Amino acid sequence: MAGKKMTSKQFAQSKRKRRQWITFVRMCRYGVNNFSRNAWLTVAATAVMTITLLIVFVTLSARSTLVSSVDVIRDNVDMSIYIKTDSSEDEVVAIRRDLERLSTVEEVRYVSPSEARKNFAEQNGTDPDTLNALNEASNRFPGTFNVQLVDINDTRELQEFVKSNDTLAAAIDTNRPPSFAGDRKEAIEGIAKGVVFAERVGIIATVVFVVISSLIVFNTIRMAIFNRRDEIEMMKLIGAEKSFIRGPFIVEAVVYGFIAAVIATILGVAGMNALKGKLIGGIEIEPTLTFVMTNIGMVALGMILLGALIGTISSLLATRRYLKI
Repeated sequence: MAGKKMTSKQFAQSKRKRRQWITFVRMCRYGVNNFSRNAWLTVAATAVMTITLLIVFVTLSARSTLVSSVDVIRDNVDMSIYIKTDSSEDEVVAIRRDLERLSTVEEVRYVSPSEARKNFAEQNGTDPDTLNALNEASNRFPGTFNVQLVDINDTRELQEFVKSNDTLAAAIDTNRPPSFAGDRKEAIEGIAKGVVFAERVGIIATVVFVVISSLIVFNTIRMAIFNRRDEIEMMKLIGAEKSFIRGPFIVEAVVYGFIAAVIATILGVAGMNALKGKLIGGIEIEPTLTFVMTNIGMVALGMILLGALIGTISSLLATRRYLKI
């Protein structure tokens, strides 16, 4: 008897699962059919959601690109401290040791006067006038400490070092102030501020378009409900569950999000490829593009999930409001 009861229970569970699966398939079929019923509303909802997801894609890509650009430029920018040409080797070693002890300093390189002269000659090897002037010049190049900082915008500790270090005070070239406020540093600070600004503008634009997209999807679902109100009333009268009535509309909204996500991803990647090699001012888009192409599956999945989430929330709000009446 126990075996028969267990078998009956298993049969009931199997039947219930089969019924639930059939119900789910029907909801999906009705939802896909509903997607094509109102062509203009469908196009409007999909277009606005595509714009929303594209703005999200562009915002994240732009921030990543700007951050990569800051990192690349930061690695190529040194804070230079110039010392007298006749500074002794002991002074050079002492100053370098003290610089390397600073917590904000990542690397210190010293260029001797002879090395500086050689580098200058190599850089201007195709300019005979400059080379002649270099050979005839009596003044020598200073020794240079090229200091790479952990954070290019944080020079306070280095500035304090220049003011307070006794060894450096005796050896520093007073005719050449340190390059802590040079053009390159200003460019870095400008890009760093651009990262923050772009991030804030992107967040605001994303929120605005998410709200607009949600409202359009919400109204699209509401109009679809209104057009099929008699059909829905009949379903309610014969005892259809609210989940079954709501299901097709959720599926319809998810389809909006899915199609919009695919289009937005394609447009975003195409736009990045079009901009590759054309950006000026040290903007590095290649690292971001490489990351996106390497993880294109995850990027597309994330966009699809975001589009589905926007559509689902909008649909739930629309159907919930109607089914309460």
